[in-house]
Amino acid sequence: QVQLVESGGGLVQAGGSLRLSCVASGTIFTINDMGWYRQAPGKQRELVARITSDGGTRYVMSSVKGRFTISRANAQNTVYLQMNSLKPEETGVYYCSGVARDGIAYWGKGTLVTVSS
Repeated sequence: QVQLVESGGGLVQAGGSLRLSCVASGTIFTINDMGWYRQAPGKQRELVARITSDGGTRYVMSSVKGRFTISRANAQNTVYLQMNSLKPEETGVYYCSGVARDGIAYWGKGTLVTVSS
C-alpha cells in the first residue's frame, strides 16, 4: 500500500505562485511514474504533469508549459509542482497520483488551489 499526502494549496491572486508537495509513504519502492491532476469545479479530473521514477518529465499539459514545473526528490519521497503565473481558470483541487509497477494507481486526498482574479 502507498499513501500520498498533498500540501501547499491555498488562495492566491492571479499571477501569483504556489508550490504543491506530495509526500509518499508505504511501499513506495513499487511506484514508478507520479503525477499531478487537477479537478476544476464541475469538470473532470485532468492530468497536469507527470514525472518518471528517475525524475524525467513525461508529460506537461500544454496550457501550463513554461509556467508549471514538476520535480521529484526521491530521497525525501516527495513530488513537487511549482506553479507560476497562476490563472483563475486553474482553480481546483489538485491531486497527487502514483502508478505502481503492477499498474495500480494510488491517489492522495487533494489540496485546494483557489486563484482569485
